[in-house]
Amino acid sequence: MSETCVPILPCRTIPPVLDFYTALGFEITFQQRSPNPYAVVERGGIQLQFFGMKRFDPAGSFSTCYVLTDGVDELYESFRAGLKAAYGRVPVIGIPRLGALKDTTYGMRQFLMTDPGGNCVRVGQRTGEDLHHSPAPREAVARALHHASLMAESKDDPATAAKILDRVLESAEETPTPAQILELLTLRAEVAFRLGDERAAASLLERAGSVPLTAGERAAARDALARLETLRTNASP
Repeated sequence: MSETCVPILPCRTIPPVLDFYTALGFEITFQQRSPNPYAVVERGGIQLQFFGMKRFDPAGSFSTCYVLTDGVDELYESFRAGLKAAYGRVPVIGIPRLGALKDTTYGMRQFLMTDPGGNCVRVGQRTGEDLHHSPAPREAVARALHHASLMAESKDDPATAAKILDRVLESAEETPTPAQILELLTLRAEVAFRLGDERAAASLLERAGSVPLTAGERAAARDALARLETLRTNASP
């Protein structure tokens, strides 16, 4: 026996969703306009199906699915390049948007993207066998980054994430490492974008870009540096 599970996701209208996925390198393999709007896109072993709902609100969508891959870094870079070519920049706020690629505390390396229908597609690669959340770090800065990331991404609560990050950035109790400062400032800049504070975001990005890093620190902070580059593109006039 061989089974395949295919998500069927809602959207207000089909065309913007198809434009988004073709930019990511998907092929439209089926489309109908009546009696009901419906479409199918495919890329490699990924198949997503969509149906149109005129009164559907993408901003209020809870629709999601998970795509497992053995090449998440390659897929992320391909998606990033495709979106930049189609939109002129990689969208990081609003709908659609592409989230950061990073290692999680539950054995996955993943990124989240939201399509024009408001559907959150999580794309990840396993890095461990245990898919339970690891305990939050005890060290204050690492703990703050852990909780702020969860609030900003999984909980979609950028305001709370901002408070956590500001508390650490303004604290004199513990000195973050240069790599941690980069990550704190980059995440805080992204949160500022999401809260509509572009001036603060630009200032934070400038501070993040001036953090001195050794070659080893740059290698370890590759995800934060890649996100910094993406956010800088969005901050450009």
